[in-house]
Amino acid sequence: MDPCGTPKPRLILLLGPTGAGKTALALRLAERFGGEIVGADSMQVYRGMDIGTAKPTTEERKRVPHHLLDVVAPDAPFDVSLYCELARTAIAALHREEKRIFVVGGTGLYLRALVGGLIDGPAADETLRQTLKDEMARLGKPHLYEKLRERDPRAAARIHPQDGIRIVRALEVLELTGRSIVDHQQAHRFQERPYEVLKIGLLPERERLWAAIDGRTEQMMARGFLDEVRQLLERYDGSLKAMQSLGYRHLVAQLAGKTDLAEAVRLIKADTRRYAKRQLTWFTADPEIHWQDPDDEAEAAERIAGFLK
Repeated sequence: MDPCGTPKPRLILLLGPTGAGKTALALRLAERFGGEIVGADSMQVYRGMDIGTAKPTTEERKRVPHHLLDVVAPDAPFDVSLYCELARTAIAALHREEKRIFVVGGTGLYLRALVGGLIDGPAADETLRQTLKDEMARLGKPHLYEKLRERDPRAAARIHPQDGIRIVRALEVLELTGRSIVDHQQAHRFQERPYEVLKIGLLPERERLWAAIDGRTEQMMARGFLDEVRQLLERYDGSLKAMQSLGYRHLVAQLAGKTDLAEAVRLIKADTRRYAKRQLTWFTADPEIHWQDPDDEAEAAERIAGFLK
């Protein structure tokens, strides 16, 4: 209940690393409980980027309605704030229709912001941010991390030395407010949470996950991933943020003659495994997640039924 006594929307979050089998299980569970799916993937929002983002197929979307797919063109700005705005609108509509709401994806920042809200920090200062990025480009991430460690050791203790985006943001917040980003985050935890949430995490055995990632990469190539990138390059610049994402940047480089196809595919597999490791590091820090085997539909269904009572 919210402070006025109105029932909050109940969200079933199905999350985990890329290649864990979220889409397949989410479809079965949504069908079982009469639900719809709200995506939480930072790349599936882009139109025309289908194969490389493992976007649900037309047939899968016919089985269960999906929201927050194909929202913007690859050259349009999109960030966590806009994601939250669109996702909350979709969730509110589904709640009014008394639909079961499944939020499915692997973009940890989107999921955290959706269920917990964005921290009450300052808006981005593009001039300051670019200055910090330029400093990082000239002197390297270790230099900027050491600067953060000296000026805000509490923030540095929570940020990986190679996480350039978070290092820059922490320094930006400190410069703009005179307070650590940790203070903003701690104050944020006392705010009212807008939803009742069940978090189910899919955690396959590591070797099985690596095999799934490799197999899915091969399937993407067989389905025409290279042609998809070629067609995108006819309309969009290959240096766009969306086009420099996982998989796409490798094939952009291949089409530019910077590497051969076999090497591009090898790099996609290797970098996808590294991305999955980062996702697991992010998610395993959340004690609210109930972890399970991706094949155990019965366990997930039992937990969901209890949550919805």
